[in-house]
Amino acid sequence: MRRKIFRELISVEEARQRLLTHFQPQPLGVETVALENAYGRVLGGNVEAGIDVPPFDRATMDGFAVRAEDTYGADEDRPVELKVVGKVSAGEKPEVELSEGEAVEVATGAPMPVGANATLMVEYTVQTGSTINAYKAVSPGENIMASGADIMAGELIVRKSTLLTPREIGVLAAVGMKEVQCFRKPRVAVLSTGDEIVKLGVPLNYGKLYDINGYTLYSSILECGCQPLLLGIVRDNRVQMLEKLKDALRIGDVVVTSGSTSAGVGDLMYHLLDELGKPGVILHGVSIKPGKPVTLAVVEGKPIFGLPGYPTSALMIFDIFTRPVLRAMAGLSPEIERRVLDVKVHRKIYATSGRRDFMPVNVIRTESGEYTAYPVPTGSDAITTLAEADGYVEIPENKAFLEEGDQIQIKLFSSKLRPADLMFIGSHCMGVDILVELLHKRHPGFKVKVINVGSAGGLAAIRRGEADMAGVHLLDDETGNYNIPFLERYGVADKVQLVRGYRRKQGLIVARGNPKGIKNWSDVVKRGVTLINRNAGSGTRVLLDLHLRRLAEQMGVAFKELVLGIRGYGVESKSHSAVAAAVAHGRVDVGLGIEMAACRYGLDFIPVAEEQYDFAFRSERLTKPSVQAFLDVLKSGDFKVSLEKKAEGLMASAETGEVVYRPQS
Repeated sequence: MRRKIFRELISVEEARQRLLTHFQPQPLGVETVALENAYGRVLGGNVEAGIDVPPFDRATMDGFAVRAEDTYGADEDRPVELKVVGKVSAGEKPEVELSEGEAVEVATGAPMPVGANATLMVEYTVQTGSTINAYKAVSPGENIMASGADIMAGELIVRKSTLLTPREIGVLAAVGMKEVQCFRKPRVAVLSTGDEIVKLGVPLNYGKLYDINGYTLYSSILECGCQPLLLGIVRDNRVQMLEKLKDALRIGDVVVTSGSTSAGVGDLMYHLLDELGKPGVILHGVSIKPGKPVTLAVVEGKPIFGLPGYPTSALMIFDIFTRPVLRAMAGLSPEIERRVLDVKVHRKIYATSGRRDFMPVNVIRTESGEYTAYPVPTGSDAITTLAEADGYVEIPENKAFLEEGDQIQIKLFSSKLRPADLMFIGSHCMGVDILVELLHKRHPGFKVKVINVGSAGGLAAIRRGEADMAGVHLLDDETGNYNIPFLERYGVADKVQLVRGYRRKQGLIVARGNPKGIKNWSDVVKRGVTLINRNAGSGTRVLLDLHLRRLAEQMGVAFKELVLGIRGYGVESKSHSAVAAAVAHGRVDVGLGIEMAACRYGLDFIPVAEEQYDFAFRSERLTKPSVQAFLDVLKSGDFKVSLEKKAEGLMASAETGEVVYRPQS
């Protein structure tokens, strides 16, 4: 099989035009659907009311049907006496006709008797035998819903192409519609490809991944008013993949695949789609990030969307190319309505020059009340990239970066933006997860956003006003103190208050039984030992480099020379869990991390330090209800108990929750 190289990448606009040239999305006809099964369906034609709603004048309150003019002048001091001549219940046809000076007792929803033009609430009457005293005057039409006041016969009540929700179904039921005509749901066959993909529920062996795309695409297709058909996983085998694609074309109106679209020798999709029928592949490769290796084909009048394998790439390409087609085929408007937010860039954001960059971002409100964009720190291979993002910014091909102060537009994934009540940006720690969990139990309505960028990144976000708080654990080599010395270095000493968090045991994480016999830092630099590092700017990286510098001094060598000889020093991970996972899977022999991560993976742990993990808060935001609620949880007995039960190596102290640094006045 020849390797396909992306020599010519077409633009997004040209890709859309090619698709529309070969396939014009249209609804697939209508079918009769029972009203009880119509939720989520798309109405295939306008519906007009055949009756008035309500079909009669009805009382909206318990009381007495009266002639309004008979009550004029009535008040608490001068009641008007009326004769009660009958009673009407809901669902009962009135048999009495009202005359001057008379009243008929009515229940809420009861038809109004002939001659009545208002309902006098029972609260303003006193009945004695067959008469009532009315202590309040009413006006004509008061407490009555007139015939056709809600819906009039012949009125257009639900329009064609409306997505039916409980509201529309209620309106249709009100006019007696037992069945409705709906557009036929397009059947969309979903296929995941790859030797590394396994189905959910089976043990996950090393090198394997669960089928993320199959289920995220399934849900996305449901959102488009279509019927997804999950065909499962097919291996990177030419014969098997070809047969599966033929099955998908046979049962589906549209086919959506993920994986096997790139330029590797094992990526078969491009070649196989050209064998299925004419015109076959209409494009392979778009100048876009994420999602460059997208493949679009049309076979026997059916579109096939070959999406990339990375989860974020797959969903972004689905959003750009597939979603409008499916919505149009389902009878909906091609584009889902989205809110566009104009924001100003507060720091330089780098893009991919030469390709249209659709960059997922978090939307953050700064201290001035403005919104700004914060790129999601994970890549297109991470499903959390989209799960954590508020929307995305589209950066043209000719821009390598967005400059500070640039005005940009963010397309939100939801039609409404709800900023986080509490914005945490800083160092990753499982103790923070416990705090947020307890906060949600006490205040379910609070929205908390956690962005893990390391201690240094957290203090930088505090300085820019992007975060309410940051989690930090930075050790100063000269003083041996944690965190406070760095407030001045990162320019936040006049902006923050530092609140004491908890202690953490940091240590060397090694395989169960410690097969390499690693006991100290000298063993880490031995030949045959592979290390995994943490990302620059994280407190754990600072701690690791501190110990290696001390070791270099003891050995009489330069720090740079020492680290060049450590296998794996240049390989960075973004969390303690990632360090432990690398050791557990045998990819590395050792890494520096917290005890909790080692315990979760059943690994051995060699303590090297107890560090201080604290919280830096913007001073002016300490009065925010969400910040106060967080501090209450931090000081609580519940948090201390949870640490003891759930977090090995994390320890609260008597100072936990106390302010340990304030700006000097």
